[in-house]
Amino acid sequence: MAALEHLADGVGASPLPRTAAWPWRTALPAPLRRLLLALALPAAIVALWQWAAVRGWVPPQILPAPALVWDTFLELARGGELLDGFLISLQRIGSGLALGGPLGLALGIWLGVSARARSHLEPTLRALFAVPTLGWIPILILIFGIDEALKVIVIAKAVMVPVVLNTSRGIRNIPLAYLEAARVLRLRPWTRLTRLTLPACLPTVFSGFRLGLSHAFIALIVVEMLAATEGIGYMMVWGRKLFQLDIVIVGIVVVGVAGYALDLLLRRLERGLSRWAPGHG
Repeated sequence: MAALEHLADGVGASPLPRTAAWPWRTALPAPLRRLLLALALPAAIVALWQWAAVRGWVPPQILPAPALVWDTFLELARGGELLDGFLISLQRIGSGLALGGPLGLALGIWLGVSARARSHLEPTLRALFAVPTLGWIPILILIFGIDEALKVIVIAKAVMVPVVLNTSRGIRNIPLAYLEAARVLRLRPWTRLTRLTLPACLPTVFSGFRLGLSHAFIALIVVEMLAATEGIGYMMVWGRKLFQLDIVIVGIVVVGVAGYALDLLLRRLERGLSRWAPGHG
């Protein structure tokens, strides 16, 4: 009984001291901690990869050692093949984004603000969007050949689909309070679009652009593998034909790093434009 009374007396006492944080969490600056945490998984993958190569779990013809891949990367970089292919692929990505992004944004805005456009166009568009990019390539080759226009159109289509869908959904999900305020203020259509509609759905629109960017890289590699004689995708096909999978892995890493860098750029642009959104701050 005395023990219970002692426990009851301690209920209102001061809480127990918090457990001290790990020393490295306080000793390292926050940006460095985030960088180390982000690099932890890639480092673990490379370590497991190296261990598998040393132990001979996978034949080197299928999974070359990290050192061989690094040497191949340096060789391709010194010879200029890697930079030339990367710049060509990057130009195609940029052209596809410049074409598919604005078209997807305009079409998404139209579908978002017009119920009549949704009822007439959305079912057909969703059926067309359901066809993967790979399914369009044979038809587009017959129409455009294997010239540069084919690559740009395939990438633009891949970008446009998520931008259209996200923009339309973002506009339809704008809070009713914003719409009522626009009606009370009797905003003109252009003012309503630029001051209310686009700022309010900005996060959803950028989600569409970021998703479109990932689709663009997928379409780029596919079209360069099937109908190109230059670019990162063609370099990967060339490595596969030569049974040099180290070249293929170099291409995979370059595409991944480039995609991540462009995604970071879009995130920074989104944060900069978010000040334009209603209710910010």
